[in-house]
Parts: sequence; C-alpha cells; structure tokens
Amino acid sequence: MTVKWVKVDPLTMNGEPFCFATRLTVRNLLEMRANGMRPGDMIAEHPELRRVGIAEAYRFAAGDRWRYELFFEPDGSLRGPGFTRQEAADFPEHLRSLHGIVVKEPAVQGAVG
Repeated sequence: MTVKWVKVDPLTMNGEPFCFATRLTVRNLLEMRANGMRPGDMIAEHPELRRVGIAEAYRFAAGDRWRYELFFEPDGSLRGPGFTRQEAADFPEHLRSLHGIVVKEPAVQGAVG
C-alpha cells in the first residue's frame, strides 16, 4: 500500500493540508520548524508522526509556496532546522535532493565561506 503522506480534504481540518494519521497540519509542522524544533523533537512530542511524513510535508510546502511564503528564507530554504544528510540517507531520492527544504544542515559557528 502506498501512503499519501499529506492529504487535503475540505471536510477535514477545515481543508488545511494535514499529515496522514495525525491531527497536525503542514502549517503546524512549519511553525514548529521555524521555532527551532528539529524533526526528532517533533516526533518526541507527537509520536504519531513519521520521519518520511515530516519530509513529505516539507516537500508539499515547497510545491505550494504561495500558501506558506512566510516560512521561507530569502534564499528559498525553509526557516529552521531540517533533516541532516545522515538523517535523510534512507529517504527516497526525491526527498534527499531537496536541499534547504528537507535536508538543511545546521549552520556551523565560525565557519568561513
């Protein structure tokens, strides 16, 4: 069975896109991320979440930027921490390749670019 991780149903959650098998909307996850929560912290607080479900919510937001524009940085990445490369290593390629959206390494203090 293929799971559709983000669902949109006008009769559920007032039509706001939500994560499969949860009462959490894509916007809820983006708010948590923008406030500094890492995906592991989200799962700790909401054990019904799945890692791939969070990643798919981030991908959904990237495809619907007009709806979620407040959660994007000027460089096009999502605000807040994402998955590290290591955390995303077992994701399907379409999720691993979304740098700044799904995969976003923490900034290194004192790094010279």
